[in-house]
Amino acid sequence: MDFRDTMQKVYSWACQIGNLGLWIIWLLIHFAVDLWYFALHIACAIESYLISSGILKRYKALDIDKLRYLAIVIESEEAYHIPAVIQLLQWLVDIGVKHVCLYDAEGILKKSKESILGKLNNATLFEEAGESNLLLDHKHITLEFASFPDGKEAVAKAANLLFMKYVKLGGSGKIQEEKIFTEAHMSEALRAVGCKGPEPDLLFVYGPVRCHLGFPAWRIRYTEIVHMGRLKSMRYGSLLKAIYKFTMVRQNYGKSSFNYILLLQVVPHVLLKRYERTRDLDRKNESVT
Repeated sequence: MDFRDTMQKVYSWACQIGNLGLWIIWLLIHFAVDLWYFALHIACAIESYLISSGILKRYKALDIDKLRYLAIVIESEEAYHIPAVIQLLQWLVDIGVKHVCLYDAEGILKKSKESILGKLNNATLFEEAGESNLLLDHKHITLEFASFPDGKEAVAKAANLLFMKYVKLGGSGKIQEEKIFTEAHMSEALRAVGCKGPEPDLLFVYGPVRCHLGFPAWRIRYTEIVHMGRLKSMRYGSLLKAIYKFTMVRQNYGKSSFNYILLLQVVPHVLLKRYERTRDLDRKNESVT
């Protein structure tokens, strides 16, 4: 019995020492990761300061004409920080960006567009802007406000338009030929309902997550997406660096259009099911009469 008790005590001590060792290892790994991110944060802050102060000369050679349209996606909780949004837009005006789309899922920015436009000089709504004089003014910016319901409404309108088209073709025998949906069909339908906005060249995401937060998929087929971190941590130098890197990269359009292809796979299925139901109802009504 004494030997068994001794072995149990040794085993218990070994387990405690092992657990303590694992806990210490976990703490060391956690400390190393925190130290790495802290050093990275300090390095980014120093680099941002050097860029903002003009010490790094290469960022002054910015070909801003390559950035024709910029989209900014802001997480809804951070979209309430309107002063920070206005500061961000003012930086973009100073850099020379002319066309910007502001997006948040809940439409907070759209509700605050009057106050945003009131704080910015030479700012105009995109749908009200004329193309004749805006391109000549380097400090003029056009703003588009978008939200998640806009995308849902656009898809619903486009799907309904395509459905009505296929209903009309049902009696002509052309429906089998028209079952194949292409990118051109969807683009034409979105343009017809007035929801085919410009495709951004670059999209900045401000928030804790790395995704486009429901920004219309058909508008970001070839868009480069960059996660910029939290809105409260934004820096002018980081903004300028991201735009500079975009202007220096050769754009290979057409490499990937996953979001748009996914949309083209879903919409035809919905439309054809709806057409088949309508056709069956028409046949039943004809048989009754």
